Amino acid sequence: MARKKNEITRRDLLKLSAGAGAMTFMGGDLLSRLAHAQAGTDAPMPQVPRKVLGKTGKKIPILVAGAAMKLDPKFDPKLSEAMRFGVNYIDAADCYGGGTCEAAVGNWLKQATTREKVWITSKSDQHDPEGFEKTLNAGLRRMNTDYFDMYFLHALQEARYVSKDLSRVVERLKKEGRFLHFGFSCHDGNVDELLHVAAETPWVDCVMFRYDFTKYGDKALNKAIDACAKANVGLIAMKTQRSAMSFQDKWEKLKVGKWTKHQAVLKAVWADERLTAAISHMDTFEKLKQNIAAALDDVELGAAEWDQLNRYAAETRASSCDGCDHICNPAVNAPVQIGTTLRFLMYHDTYGEQSKAKGLFRKLPREAQHLSGVDFSGANAVCPHGVDVAAHMKRAAQVFQA
Repeated sequence: MARKKNEITRRDLLKLSAGAGAMTFMGGDLLSRLAHAQAGTDAPMPQVPRKVLGKTGKKIPILVAGAAMKLDPKFDPKLSEAMRFGVNYIDAADCYGGGTCEAAVGNWLKQATTREKVWITSKSDQHDPEGFEKTLNAGLRRMNTDYFDMYFLHALQEARYVSKDLSRVVERLKKEGRFLHFGFSCHDGNVDELLHVAAETPWVDCVMFRYDFTKYGDKALNKAIDACAKANVGLIAMKTQRSAMSFQDKWEKLKVGKWTKHQAVLKAVWADERLTAAISHMDTFEKLKQNIAAALDDVELGAAEWDQLNRYAAETRASSCDGCDHICNPAVNAPVQIGTTLRFLMYHDTYGEQSKAKGLFRKLPREAQHLSGVDFSGANAVCPHGVDVAAHMKRAAQVFQA
């Protein structure tokens, strides 16, 4: 049987997981399963491990296919390759891909498989109950499905939106079968506060939140994660590769044992038993192969590898913005949005998503787009992590106001 273009083989996974000749690094069971593999074999591909997602009671893969990228609008083969290895959770949103994400996933879904084989989520960036329902209905049409497995409030910043009015709408929509479970996503400076809200709100099933290995020692965040775990709220990590702006030189040099940097940080997040899964931005087949290989291999990071990650985190801490706008924005005499702007700069400089970053910046309020001439020294003084806000905002002005 001829190999299809871009098809991942067992030999690919062996190379990616085992590293340079280190075959004993692989878990023995996986090694034996992969080693069957001559091209064209009918033996089933190994499947990415699955865990129960909190109070939903459903098992999902520990690796989630993030769809916040440019997908082939007719049929995206990366989604099909992910499915072959059990990565059947697709994380979409109405705003991803410049508004094209849901339609692209819908077109893939019509051609690729039956609806019941895929866990489909999407998100609404409209947080009022009426806008939430309107966005949901539009998403169902675009994605050619009668229901979502999970539907999220997207990029939640204010706890007040998790309201009684919204709870009534959520309950009704569940009864109507338009989605099975509800949650919200958050990635700004008040993640810990919002996790506590989820833990105290019975109708919140899941939270998707910014989390990476550098947060393991954050006492406030750990307390909030513990509260969610106790309340059986499902937890999914996003932005696991760190929201960095400008430390590409240090990042490129990082190698953690026999893992690539991308594999290592995912494995670090998976080591937290309180979390069910991590979302990954797999916009190339190479990233897809690496991440699947890391998920299939049950060998954990060792003490020396953790030490490397911790040293890397300490060295680059002042280059990563946590989105604490409530700290830095009041220190600047201008209606700017520092954390949001730096997140868009990260998309531009680190992810290479220039068009997306510029488009998102242009959607900010007009007054928030005026960066030139603003004195950001006050933000530098109050940043708890020593980020050179002024330098990064100067770079943002050059990128977004050119």
